Amino acid sequence: MNNPDFFDAVDTIQMKDPLSNMLGTFVNGDVTFSYLDVVKAAGHSCPTVAGAYLMTLKALKELYPDSTPVRGNISVAFSDAEDEGGAGVVGNVISHITGAAGNSGFKGLNGRFARHSLMAFGADVSSSARFTRIDTGESVDIFYNPVVVPPNTEMHTLMPKILGGKANEEEQKCFGELWQERVKRILIDNVDNAAMIRVEG
Repeated sequence: MNNPDFFDAVDTIQMKDPLSNMLGTFVNGDVTFSYLDVVKAAGHSCPTVAGAYLMTLKALKELYPDSTPVRGNISVAFSDAEDEGGAGVVGNVISHITGAAGNSGFKGLNGRFARHSLMAFGADVSSSARFTRIDTGESVDIFYNPVVVPPNTEMHTLMPKILGGKANEEEQKCFGELWQERVKRILIDNVDNAAMIRVEG
């Protein structure tokens, strides 16, 4: 598998998964998620997938400043409907990492380890997403604005050709490289840019 090198430079997310620990899936329930992991699950790398990953990374650091975040102990709420804009894609990425899911999620074992009903859309929040620790009730709001990192202007010329099936091989390659170059600027160059992504709570 050959992917852009910058994927490996993105901070990973360490989690404790009590369910995995009980079932012997991961020793001590220790599991690590990388940006590449969510890209494989989503099927692509884009500003939306990158933003969802960064939102989760920053929210978990804020909610668990001195300990490892616990899968299944985090609920997530969005103001957008699930089928509005990229909300569904964002939700899938966050669910992949935190375990939080809607009504179709894991129902648990004898009242433990349930993951369903931990993700809500159309909620009364003003941020891009609100993450809440179930054990403490502590919440953080994450605001993500990828417009702060605009695409290369050359993409405006290439996009119609790509979508219209008129781009040649060189143009297709160039478009992909420019697309991922923007994702790199989001994940690496602007990771601490409060104009693009910030935490409140």
